[in-house]
Amino acid sequence: MSKGLPKRSEDYSLWYNELVKRADLAENSPVRGCMVIKPYGYSIWEKMQAELDRMFKETGHQNAYFPLFIPKSYLSKEASHVEGFAKECAVVTHYRLKNSDDGKSVIVDPDAKLEEELIVRPTSETVIWSTYKNWIQSYRDLPLLVNQWANVVRWEMRTRLFLRTAEFLWQEGHTAHASKQEAIEETVQMMNVYAKFAEDFMALPVVKGVKSENERFAGAENTYCIEAMMQDGKALQAGTSHFLGQNFAKAFDVKFATKEGGLEHVWGTSWGVSTRLMGALIMAHSDDNGLVLPPKLAPNQVVIVPIYRGDEELEKISNKAKEIMAKLRAKGVTVHFDNRDTHKPGWKFAEYELKGVPLRIAMGPRDLENNTIELARRDTLTKETINLSEIELDDYIVKKLDEIQETIYNKAYNFRTEMTTEVNSWDEFQEMLEKKGGFLSAHWDGTSETEDKIKELTKATIRCIPIDQKEEDGNCIFSGKPSKGRVLFAKAY
Repeated sequence: MSKGLPKRSEDYSLWYNELVKRADLAENSPVRGCMVIKPYGYSIWEKMQAELDRMFKETGHQNAYFPLFIPKSYLSKEASHVEGFAKECAVVTHYRLKNSDDGKSVIVDPDAKLEEELIVRPTSETVIWSTYKNWIQSYRDLPLLVNQWANVVRWEMRTRLFLRTAEFLWQEGHTAHASKQEAIEETVQMMNVYAKFAEDFMALPVVKGVKSENERFAGAENTYCIEAMMQDGKALQAGTSHFLGQNFAKAFDVKFATKEGGLEHVWGTSWGVSTRLMGALIMAHSDDNGLVLPPKLAPNQVVIVPIYRGDEELEKISNKAKEIMAKLRAKGVTVHFDNRDTHKPGWKFAEYELKGVPLRIAMGPRDLENNTIELARRDTLTKETINLSEIELDDYIVKKLDEIQETIYNKAYNFRTEMTTEVNSWDEFQEMLEKKGGFLSAHWDGTSETEDKIKELTKATIRCIPIDQKEEDGNCIFSGKPSKGRVLFAKAY
């Protein structure tokens, strides 16, 4: 194993990038701004995907798939939508290449120009709503609850593995409803689904809230979100759910016959999370030794490392390990027995520490004699010797994994609490932002002008107006104008 990750306290960005690469999660690709997600990283994403997919289906949604390419004319049908994404669009103009005249290179065939240029999807509202026009005729066709797992392209100039890449993986839900109220309820429901997933599976405490008008999704009437706090004091938007009103239905003329015999435009929502959640998972929990993975998302929750000399000792340990693995797997625990003879136990210990495996079991000849094992926790870096004659190991490990999941969540929750500060003046706002960071709970006058000015001066944005915001009379920290409640500001990824 290569030694010595950079220290978080010295260079957080370098620590993050090095950890992603050394833990075999992802690497940069030959295409600028794109990434290769390696098998270990993808296995974590698969676990995220599986849990989210289950939650979506439990709330009545079905998966479908829509084209990667969107006719350019579609984007112009919803004005604010095209304005929001125009600068990030990759455009396909030709459909064929040919050899150059000298035969030494390949060039675009000028005779193969598309009649209409195609956008590589940055998001799918336009192509999906053009399809919904054919699917929705009557109130009997509603609600339409569809999700797709896909890749999207947003031509970002500054990229970072998982957090912001030119191409990324995500899911995007797109639903259509007969009433405004039903669409709003769907939007809130999906925000709550995201929050439950983040807290129950990622061990990531989040603030549920509504975006300000400046931060709202392009083409939405309202955007609900979950916001998380990273260990460097910056916020990260972990998921969004958008109430689209009738904007896209009107843009694509999607109407339905009502029960009363009228004809109305449907009401829409869209919502999504992406591989950015991988970045959140890493930055919220990991330490200077490597990843710290919540057991519910760890590809391997337990690894068994044999300590032996010769094939005879390995065989005896292997037999005991198989017995332990069978019991753990019967309890739904994912476990791996690392019997590679190409690396020493110490190297393996360091590797699994770096990769964030929640529990590590070490077994040697003396353990077989004494009927013991050594059990090491990744989150606390503590070890204990367990006598297998005194406990049922499978039950003990299941409880220990639950304890680790809770401990990781509580640590992140306590950190977020420490990093949330009420400020009541512009001087205090600037001082706390620079010295401490984190969430700043402050009064705001509700205007875009004030929000823009604060962002210009400090790079801090309104992360959300919390759902549980208390009504509280005060004065805006910047303009001094009246305010009815506090919002959360932070510097963010």
